[in-house]
Amino acid sequence: MTEAVDAMTDDGHPDGTHDPGSDRMRLVLGGGLVVVLLAMVGASGGWLLAGKPDRVAAPVTTGGPSSGPSSVAPTGAPQTSPAERPTTPRTTAPVGLTVPEVVGTDFEAARRQLRDRKLGWQLVFGTGAGRSVQRASPAPGTPVRRGVTVTLWVSGPAPAVAVRDVVGEDCDDAADDLVEAGLYPRYRTGRRGPVTAQEPAGGAAAHWNDPVGLSCGGAPADTPATTLSPTP
Repeated sequence: MTEAVDAMTDDGHPDGTHDPGSDRMRLVLGGGLVVVLLAMVGASGGWLLAGKPDRVAAPVTTGGPSSGPSSVAPTGAPQTSPAERPTTPRTTAPVGLTVPEVVGTDFEAARRQLRDRKLGWQLVFGTGAGRSVQRASPAPGTPVRRGVTVTLWVSGPAPAVAVRDVVGEDCDDAADDLVEAGLYPRYRTGRRGPVTAQEPAGGAAAHWNDPVGLSCGGAPADTPATTLSPTP
């Protein structure tokens, strides 16, 4: 009687035969395990990356209108409230002093009103009749500052006036007297010291706006004369 012995191969299959299907099964199972492990590692890595997002930069307003209920100002931009915003100073016309209503009045009365308001004057005589002021520039009611010269147009010609004798007076006082009389001083040798000579002489006939030459301080009388405009 022959004893049968079952021989085992290295791979565990009897009779020394090899089953290729079992090898494929092991490969499939091993490959599936690797895929599962890789998937777990990939998922863990993805979660770690997703769990640490980059820092989000603050939005910056570029100057256009805001699309939402609020906007963020650019970094470092000054924040000012409406009360703190600078305002442009307004320029206003001078107030409190205006050209008086001189049209229709006697030119001497008109001149007196201008002088009382510290305004200068210039008389322009006409060829008609009378002494009334026909118009003024700047016009009556115009806001002005002290020292502004107002031109008065008189309806009639310049009246006659006698020249005052001012020799021996202080030069400034003599000039004031001549202006008061309707004449204009012309300085021939300066404006300081006593009046040593005048032209025309005191008592001569003249008209309003005529000049009178003054020599003051003892300087030579042949120096060119300088006319002084009336001052307030």
